[in-house]
Amino acid sequence: MKSLRRITLAALIAGAAVVPVTQLYAGSETDEKGFVTLKPGNEEWKDAPGYTGIQMMLVEGDPTKAGPYVVRVKFSPGTMSMPHQHPDDRLVTVIKGTWYTGTSETFEPGSTKPLPAGSFMKHPAGAAHYDGAKDGEVIVQIMGVGPSGTVFFKPELGKTGRSLP
Repeated sequence: MKSLRRITLAALIAGAAVVPVTQLYAGSETDEKGFVTLKPGNEEWKDAPGYTGIQMMLVEGDPTKAGPYVVRVKFSPGTMSMPHQHPDDRLVTVIKGTWYTGTSETFEPGSTKPLPAGSFMKHPAGAAHYDGAKDGEVIVQIMGVGPSGTVFFKPELGKTGRSLP
């Protein structure tokens, strides 16, 4: 498990050199007392580095550092992530659309389970999964406690793939 954390941390540091996490901030506002708000219409989506058809925004915190974080991820129709895992538990809420999830190291988009808007799913630390959108845009909100990262089971296949109908 320690070697997985080292690999993940190295990947995060390398990724941070390409796109600083602060460039992914969502357009939230912080008042003089430290209350943070993000209102509809103020979202600032950025292309997720290395992914095709996926955008994200950092709502709060920094997933590369110790502490809580909140990110939102937007999947274009027909886009899914390839099988991967994270070193931390992730708590995912579907905000928009129907999110499709698979829980194995093998990419089988035809066997995913649909989770409509309002659904919740916990991704346990180290558990294999893949997810995304099939027929419409999907937005999920992910919360966790960093440091976090993503390790793909077959990195040679890339990070994203087209889902099957």
